[in-house]
Amino acid sequence: MAVRRGAVEDLVNSGFWSGKSVLITGHTGFKGAWLAIWLDRLGARLHGYALPPPAGPSLFSAANIEQCVETTYGDVRDLERFRDAVGRAQPEIIFHLAAQSLVRASYEDPVGTYATNVMGAVNLLEVVRSCKSVRAVLIVTSDKCYENQEWLWGYREDEPLGGHDPYSSSKACAELVAAAYRRSFFSPLQYPQHRVAIATARAGNVIGGGDWAEDRLVPDFMRAVLAGQELLIRSPHAVRPWQHVLEPSIGYITLAEQLALAGPAVAEGWNFGPHDHDAKPVSWLVEHLVKLWGEGARWRVDDNVHPHEAHCLKLDISKAQARLHWSPRWSLHEALVRVVEWYRAQRDGEDVRRVCLTQIEAYVRAGA
Repeated sequence: MAVRRGAVEDLVNSGFWSGKSVLITGHTGFKGAWLAIWLDRLGARLHGYALPPPAGPSLFSAANIEQCVETTYGDVRDLERFRDAVGRAQPEIIFHLAAQSLVRASYEDPVGTYATNVMGAVNLLEVVRSCKSVRAVLIVTSDKCYENQEWLWGYREDEPLGGHDPYSSSKACAELVAAAYRRSFFSPLQYPQHRVAIATARAGNVIGGGDWAEDRLVPDFMRAVLAGQELLIRSPHAVRPWQHVLEPSIGYITLAEQLALAGPAVAEGWNFGPHDHDAKPVSWLVEHLVKLWGEGARWRVDDNVHPHEAHCLKLDISKAQARLHWSPRWSLHEALVRVVEWYRAQRDGEDVRRVCLTQIEAYVRAGA
């Protein structure tokens, strides 16, 4: 079923979001912080539930996210604290981004990864069962939730789920949890009674300013270049669906709006990735970052043995394009230009929040 939309500019619908009570889990993280900045710009009343930001640099701290989000610090594995926070917030819409989000970290702590990514989703949906204000729930998983066959074409939303490593597997499990709760407790057939719509979103490899996580390509590059060091690359030929963080962010916002308006019509899994030609090897991305940054940027291949990671991964975004009228607006080159722009501004002491808002404005204009 297609969702009726207006012009592409209407994807940013401030009239819908103004005054809406919204909860973001994981808002102290990179993607959650960008989402909070955008939703605050749209006039939403924001609540957040997350672990405290890391002691080092973070977008949450640099952009003063706490000023626009009523924050409760807590772990999604703590059901009672989670329930209390949601009960106090009484949100109409929930974005669930809290997660252990690193593949290599999942090898080091598989138990913690499954507990956070799987039981965190279970706890969220248990909380929603008892919170009568909630109308829409969007659970963010990962492009890595698919059973990777190393295909050269993109995975569609109905492809088998799986995962070679604990992280990828945990995200597939979160998808199954959402589907089971949707069928068992929030059935579309009983929607007039419960009025809750649940969807999942599978984004590509997200890049953007303000990401300082360990063991991610762009943050590793920025740490190396700012320290005058050489970047070590593990898998130069691995192909990933790179996209700027604003691409899935507007996808999440668009989908959540439609969950609230259209309910069961969009209560399913969705891919948000780049155009197929922007799925590029790691080496391509690094070479372009080196050219854009300029002096002092350099890299080489790390020949040490590393845990398994997928060689080729792409997403088919046809469904989101056809039914949500969502489509990528920035090319990968433009995304990298914006990444370098952000980190240069941060290095030079500029107002980070203003830089984020300026990039959001540029992104919205790019779709006009």
